[in-house]
Amino acid sequence: MKQDRPKVGVGVIVLKKSEGKTYVMLHQRKSLVLGEGYWGSGGGHVELGESLKEAALRELAEEAGSELQVTNVQFLGVVNFTQMQPKHYVDISFVAEWKAGEPINSSPRETTEWQWFDIEALPSPLFPPVEKYLDALKTGVKFFDSKFV
Repeated sequence: MKQDRPKVGVGVIVLKKSEGKTYVMLHQRKSLVLGEGYWGSGGGHVELGESLKEAALRELAEEAGSELQVTNVQFLGVVNFTQMQPKHYVDISFVAEWKAGEPINSSPRETTEWQWFDIEALPSPLFPPVEKYLDALKTGVKFFDSKFV
């Protein structure tokens, strides 16, 4: 008998500083993935044997191309993500600083082109875990819990 269990997701919020402003790299999710129409960061599932950081950086490279270079990759937070039932994820995010290269849309069937948004003027709607992680950048809160209602 199959038991339903949460999946483990990882992602990376990429920040770029320019002319005194901070920009966030986001793309819009399409119908082939969870959260159609929501704006999100690079991310996906942890594969067997991977570290969380390795998985997050692999997913970023798969979705934004290998030319994009980031540095100072740090743990950002954990979200127990249950808002899109019946899906349930334990999601772990990292934050990284943009170093060089521009993102390319390596998954055009799953997402729109990457865009840079001023952190003070973000698009809507934001994918719920990404919204929490952007809050974490401002507040320092690292853990967000939820449950099925």
